[in-house]
Amino acid sequence: MILEGRTLVVSGVGSGLGREIARLALRDGAQVVLAARTEEVLQKTAEELDPSGERVAIAQADITQADDCARVASTATERFGRLDAVAQVAAYENVFGGLADTDFEHWRRAYETNVIGTMTLLRALVPEMKQGGGGSVVLIGSQSMFEPQLPQAGYAASKGALRSAMYYLTDELGADQIRVNMVVPSWMWGPPVQTFVKFRAKSEERSEQDIVDEIAGRIPLGRIVPDEDVAEAVVLLASERARGITGQTLLVNGGERMD
Repeated sequence: MILEGRTLVVSGVGSGLGREIARLALRDGAQVVLAARTEEVLQKTAEELDPSGERVAIAQADITQADDCARVASTATERFGRLDAVAQVAAYENVFGGLADTDFEHWRRAYETNVIGTMTLLRALVPEMKQGGGGSVVLIGSQSMFEPQLPQAGYAASKGALRSAMYYLTDELGADQIRVNMVVPSWMWGPPVQTFVKFRAKSEERSEQDIVDEIAGRIPLGRIVPDEDVAEAVVLLASERARGITGQTLLVNGGERMD
């Protein structure tokens, strides 16, 4: 129960990584505030994860909006009396194309959400962590920051910028005992990758297993790491077991890239 008595905000809760982080945090004793843009999704997820409603609260929020982010912070403190950690999962990923055909409006939205949105959320949450004597910020990166995977240069660049911001946040917030780290997945077996596999299998007239085997064949562990395993790393970094770790980038990718 490494999060016993602690309150964790999870932004970007949907059907994938955000949900898994929330589920494992509850397993490990946390009180969890679920944040996302769609209230219906939040309600459904909260009911599934904690039917009693005792350890889960929801806050409808767009992280690019300061008022929404303030509501996330107040939900945590009013409902649970404290705020100890945040897992910032919310992101804009729909940035496809190369130099000649990329819509730069998608680049702008990626930066607005993935970088400035993250900072907007943290500006609202950090004062509450300071009030409690410290805390943990866990950001989500992407292996595409280091090497091309899909034609998503704008998304990759925004995540690279977020990684750079992490170093400055680490330096700024360290005196208040707030740690800042980034977990970096690659292919992650969950709804988004499952959808991608189905699309490729249909468009290439191949079996889904063939697509999965092709991806897994590049990974030393021989399998696509599930979102649950990435969530385990996030939960660890959010806990006091990682109290000496800050300013670090942790790849959770089955060894596909070694750093």
